[in-house]
Amino acid sequence: MPTSKTIVLNERPAKDIDPQRTFREETRTVGEPGKGEVLVKVTWLSLDPAMRGWLNNTRSYLPPVQIGETMRSGGLGVIVKAGEGVKLAVGDAVQCSPGWTEYAILKADTCTKIELPKGAQVLDYLNTLGMPGMTAYFGLKDVGKLKAGEKLLVSGAAGAVGSLVCQLGTSMGAEVYAIAGADDKCKWLEGELGVKKAINYKAANFKEQLKSIGYIDVYFDNVGGEILDMVLLQLNLHARIAFCGAISGYNDKPRPLQNYLTLIAMRAKLEGFIVFDYAKEFAAARAELAEGLASGKIKRKFHVVEGLEKCPEAVTMLFSGGNTGKLVVKVADDTTAKL
Repeated sequence: MPTSKTIVLNERPAKDIDPQRTFREETRTVGEPGKGEVLVKVTWLSLDPAMRGWLNNTRSYLPPVQIGETMRSGGLGVIVKAGEGVKLAVGDAVQCSPGWTEYAILKADTCTKIELPKGAQVLDYLNTLGMPGMTAYFGLKDVGKLKAGEKLLVSGAAGAVGSLVCQLGTSMGAEVYAIAGADDKCKWLEGELGVKKAINYKAANFKEQLKSIGYIDVYFDNVGGEILDMVLLQLNLHARIAFCGAISGYNDKPRPLQNYLTLIAMRAKLEGFIVFDYAKEFAAARAELAEGLASGKIKRKFHVVEGLEKCPEAVTMLFSGGNTGKLVVKVADDTTAKL
């Protein structure tokens, strides 16, 4: 029977992911899809900061990846075989969650057929039209409740979610400021995405630059830690913090907050959210974001890594600032739909 190269969790990392120790590669036999299932040939995989949390053996919004289990990951693929009672057809391109593998048997109802709107490309389903886009959209509009004329600050602004939040904020009439980790990223945010000012948090005068922005109405936070603590001191009255992630603390014990009393003084709100809670509203959000892609108002940037075997090394880039835009791995050519 055909085989599939698969990357599984070998041991849980105590701190940073070690590509050679945290994961191992296995070759597994490809079975036949059962009733209501499909066999998917994986073409692209999404690498996201949330993956680090899935490696911890702790309670969260999803169960942890188990030792010996295929590393969880969203991705794109092509239907190779369809089981009984499946509406998807062989050759259909789908958005799915196959994990780090070449082939995956999945429940058909967890796969979304890709029907490209005008101005979109297949990879947009891992970015603007996928989970990063949904996260940015609902985090900013529903949790942040951004209004025209307000001041928006975005951390992790050069990443997939952050860069879209910046663009959505500008389109909504906000004054947008951004935090990133390299001068070239800051130039990209200002020059191409319309951010009023982008600050390199590694700069010697970062604290002074942050203070110069003044008081913030909405803070879309992807990093947590020390930067979140600084921003707490710059909250406006009734400010909102959309707490999307805390990448600064994923590989180590998170830094305790010191300035949280500002939330009381400013009657502000810090709210965590999980994008899956908005699943019933994805279609409407996707349609609106697709219009932005078609008009050119929404720009996107991909950082592409070639080869499934590169996943363990590539995922560490998310925590070192090695990528600009959406980090993806190309597993196979998307025109190939045969075993």
